[in-house]
Amino acid sequence: MKDDTLTEQQLAEAISTYKENLALEPYQAELVKLQQHIERYRLKLVILFEGRDAAGKGSVIGSVSRYMNPKHYRIVALGRPTEEERTQWYFQRYIKHFPHGGELVLFDRSWYNRAMVEQVFGFCSEEEHDLFMRDVVPFEESLVDHGTLLVKLYFSVSKERQAQRFEQRRTDPLRQWKLSEIDLQAQSMWDKFTETKFRMLKQTSHEKAPWHIIRSNDKHKARLETMKLILSQIDYDGRSRALDLTPDPKTVFSAQEELAVMEKQRLKRERDE
Repeated sequence: MKDDTLTEQQLAEAISTYKENLALEPYQAELVKLQQHIERYRLKLVILFEGRDAAGKGSVIGSVSRYMNPKHYRIVALGRPTEEERTQWYFQRYIKHFPHGGELVLFDRSWYNRAMVEQVFGFCSEEEHDLFMRDVVPFEESLVDHGTLLVKLYFSVSKERQAQRFEQRRTDPLRQWKLSEIDLQAQSMWDKFTETKFRMLKQTSHEKAPWHIIRSNDKHKARLETMKLILSQIDYDGRSRALDLTPDPKTVFSAQEELAVMEKQRLKRERDE
């Protein structure tokens, strides 16, 4: 007969998860108000969720959208481009998923695939990458100028925590589907990803669509700070003034702050070598 009794550790984890979810609910309720505001005033909101594999993007998206009306938001996670899409303008396959008035769209990875994954693994040519880096800021500026609010989030996970999450995926039958061939190479390509991340943040964070970096080693903090950041973007109807949306300076960084941290880390590695 199966013993369904929880161990002390399992019980402690269940209680911790319950408390964390409870802490998120006031912000999730505000996100529902934000969605209603977007619908009422026919606004358009695009949120990009970027970061290394196992940075926690999927779980954050799930928490953000948990109580939203599915009629007025979409999660877009595109696979490999089709042969037809390969012949099109690079941004075209993303544009067709953009929101209409009254809708928000959450991109689980976006056109920045070309700046990171495609560049690191050689899925695009240097010419294609350079062309993207030249065109992406004017593309986003035009998007914003035509009435779409664009929020760009980059989730930053440590190498050690990424390795832990990959091991969880490998050993957990419920998560094994998440482990891809690219995941298996991510650790060995860590430094290359760091180089491309630095270049991407430096060249593509701009006034109309700056990058927001969120430390995601702690998934709960990442969820909470992401919700606060999204809520701070629009002064929506019915907003609760009792909720503090001030970002946690240990979790949320501007692109400029992140670049400064990365530069210090680079100099330290060079001194230690």
